[in-house]
Amino acid sequence: MLKLTNVDTLKGKDFLSLADLTKDEFKGLVDGAIELKRAWKSGERPELLKHKSLAMIFEKQSLRTRTTFDVGMYQLGGHSVLLDGNIGFGKRETVKDTAKNLERWVDGIMIRTFAHSNVEQLAEHAAVPVINGLTDFLHPTQLVADYITLKEVFGTWSGLKLVYVGDGNNVCNSHINATALAGTKLVIACPEGFEPDAGVLEKARAKGADIEIYRDPREATKGADILYTDVWISMGQEEDAKRRKAAFTGYTITPEWFKELSSRGIFMHDLPTHYGEECVEEAVYHERSRVFDQAENRLHAHKGILYQLLKD
Repeated sequence: MLKLTNVDTLKGKDFLSLADLTKDEFKGLVDGAIELKRAWKSGERPELLKHKSLAMIFEKQSLRTRTTFDVGMYQLGGHSVLLDGNIGFGKRETVKDTAKNLERWVDGIMIRTFAHSNVEQLAEHAAVPVINGLTDFLHPTQLVADYITLKEVFGTWSGLKLVYVGDGNNVCNSHINATALAGTKLVIACPEGFEPDAGVLEKARAKGADIEIYRDPREATKGADILYTDVWISMGQEEDAKRRKAAFTGYTITPEWFKELSSRGIFMHDLPTHYGEECVEEAVYHERSRVFDQAENRLHAHKGILYQLLKD
């Protein structure tokens, strides 16, 4: 019998940033998603969001976000509506007008876009929950999947050292928010000039987060329980590729790096990969890799988020 564990405080709210959650809300969200995963794999098919509809706005290309929110709504008994570039988001009509239309038709909105202000404006004007599927500033849904994976691998978050190697981008910013909620130790290794957002870092440290920044990625990796990386060149940064590749010389993760990890250490990447840049293919397919477990858990993370926000 399905028994969901959550603190029941997210109903009807937006999901824009992990920084908006309490520690109990984050734990409840992850635990609830794990329970939904267990139930589905054991054959339970509760239609928890029957007759609910989700609008999905995509300004950026997507494999995991697109597939897992769609399948997640289906598995929960609901329905998704794909809105791609054809709607001319923010151009053909204002973000406010888009929000005011969609709130009349659907129960929630998920958006994957460039500017974080797009998500904030949509949430400000829509009377239904808005979910940040990714912006250039934050990627909170990814971290829910990551921390599901950590709970499954280690059984706990307590005492874990996570080392993030690479650009201080949206994923890195969300790692900072997550470590403040989970109590893990976070070490960020990045070249000078590629640090995460200073405001995000300051707020997380004010909450007691244990975060360090290194310049030497191999030194940072020593004793890590989790070695995590992401692309150096995100969508929209292609014109800066040459400078970025030069700055990240020596940051390409290979299986040789895994010797630096703790005896239980694992490798993670949120995908997609640019093989030969942030890592090599052998690292992703190594026995220590949990990359595709992360990808699978995007589905269950999104189901957990959808259920808590859209349930009756």
